[in-house]
Amino acid sequence: MTRLVFAGRVPCLALGALLLVFMFGALAIPASAEDRHAGYYYPPLTSEETYAARAATLSDANRELRVQFIVNLTQQMLAKPFAPDYIIYAKGEEAEKMIIVGLNDYGGMSTLFRARATLAMLTSIARGSKLFQEFGVDDFFTFFDLAKLFGFTQITVSDGKAYAHQVQIR
Repeated sequence: MTRLVFAGRVPCLALGALLLVFMFGALAIPASAEDRHAGYYYPPLTSEETYAARAATLSDANRELRVQFIVNLTQQMLAKPFAPDYIIYAKGEEAEKMIIVGLNDYGGMSTLFRARATLAMLTSIARGSKLFQEFGVDDFFTFFDLAKLFGFTQITVSDGKAYAHQVQIR
């Protein structure tokens, strides 16, 4: 039986070193790799950012409130005389993850820049809301702050085809 030797060392040492490299490499996998929605509801993440919210989560924010918020947004979109360019839904055990996916190749979500413009439009809509006006934050809070108020912890936007951008809300 032939015994392999690498640079005067037994193969076990080389295999051990490779195992250590593999283990430390596995630890370097970003948290987004654990996103079970990527590859099903949207393509794998292509970019991420963290938004430091200026708002605090409402004390009564819960799964039911977040789902109702999404239902209300969807009803408003479907009440218009034209088909929506994107869909908004909530996922996660506590419906804490908002997902916004474009429904066509030419609309507001067809590029990340257009998605950001869509989020800016959603900020304008949020600033016109009774809630923001009552809190006196209609010129300060953004759509991300509105999401934070309801207890969303992340928003993922995607064209549903080539990119997915995730915003962690802290």
